[in-house]
Amino acid sequence: MKKIAFIFPGQGSQSIGMGKEFFENSDLAREMVSNASKRLGINFEELLFTENSNLEKTEFTQPAILLVSSIANAIFKSKCNIVPTFALGHSLGEFSALVSVGALDYLDAVELVNKRGLFMNEACAGAGAGMMALLGLEDGVVEEICEAQRLEGKKVWAANYNIDGQLVLAGLKSDLESLVDVFKSAGAKRAIVLNMSVASHCPLLQSAVAPLESELHKFLKDSFIAPVVSNVTTNEYNTKEEAIKLLAEQLTKPVLYKQSITKYDGAVDCFIEFGNGAVLKGLNKKLTTPTYNVNSIESLNAVLEALNA
Repeated sequence: MKKIAFIFPGQGSQSIGMGKEFFENSDLAREMVSNASKRLGINFEELLFTENSNLEKTEFTQPAILLVSSIANAIFKSKCNIVPTFALGHSLGEFSALVSVGALDYLDAVELVNKRGLFMNEACAGAGAGMMALLGLEDGVVEEICEAQRLEGKKVWAANYNIDGQLVLAGLKSDLESLVDVFKSAGAKRAIVLNMSVASHCPLLQSAVAPLESELHKFLKDSFIAPVVSNVTTNEYNTKEEAIKLLAEQLTKPVLYKQSITKYDGAVDCFIEFGNGAVLKGLNKKLTTPTYNVNSIESLNAVLEALNA
């Protein structure tokens, strides 16, 4: 029996048309989209498949990505009886991971992350928050610069550790913009302030913690069929109590994706990414453990064939 990890992408993986092939070819997918639309009063068929500006708004982005990831995982599960060794997600993807191991119902999760997006928006409203993508610097160099700048009163933090030489920062947009030349002088190949008004995974989201905790208590279950790896600690957890604590902390602490995936490289026979695109497969390309992705009927069939080989 192969050891398999389920992995799930976060914000930034969205695109118009995501999940459409599943929707057109699967009764299960159509049912899940219909149920999510009824639950939230959002027309997910329109949100996912037609040109619109809402898909880039975090309160819509988060449930859309989670829904498509959950559809891909549900269709995969309908074709085989594989239970993962563990599940892991990148930021928002940790909620999709919880759905995959039975700790969240997908409809509850769609509502939960819609609210999470609203809480994040409220926490950053009027603050001038933003994020920056950095390429070409070692983690330690970035951390030293951020710490020195915070001592001077600037609000900048490392938010996402994606791969070696690729970090995302969060903080005040004006402070991030003022540091573009600082990072380039330190050797950064690119330092790009992103078109975002939310600063994820940093202390600017502190006011979102309590309302998210309240919603987590409401929706999470103590019924994990497999553990989930925490973005905050890189350790596995499998209880509702741990999930509430760690998902609340995840709002204000960095995503340790690189550290997590490196830690478990070799512990499983393969990673399978569920959801739009192949973002995590791209991040994982330097690993010894292969990563497959399920984002279409063709890729689903290819993964099933590979697992049966």
